Amino acid sequence: MTKLWLIVTGVNGFLAVALGAFGAHGLKKFLADAPDGALRLQWWQTGTQYHLAHALALGLVAVLSSHVAGRLPVAAGWCFVAGIVLFSGSLYAMTLTNLRPLGAVTPVGGLCLLAGWLLVTAAAWRLR
Repeated sequence: MTKLWLIVTGVNGFLAVALGAFGAHGLKKFLADAPDGALRLQWWQTGTQYHLAHALALGLVAVLSSHVAGRLPVAAGWCFVAGIVLFSGSLYAMTLTNLRPLGAVTPVGGLCLLAGWLLVTAAAWRLR
């Protein structure tokens, strides 16, 4: 299970950095003429910040999964994955499409991220 979470960590870390670089360079040109371009760039930046932070959190899940038996580390990992997809993904999609109703998904992703941290805490509690 540790190997899986390390792979998921690496993929998400790569994606977060690549999407951050795209936002800093290519996306600025794409949104240059949009009246709300600055706001949409902020959405993208927030998405990449949370994406990268939780890519690292997945690394923590990998470590916990090798030291804590049971489902807590795995559940934390899947909550982080869901949170990245829903939170960061909705911000990425809103930025690119300007479909603001997608913002309704963002808080659900945030709740997944919070649940992941609670599960990490519970798993850590089980450490000897």
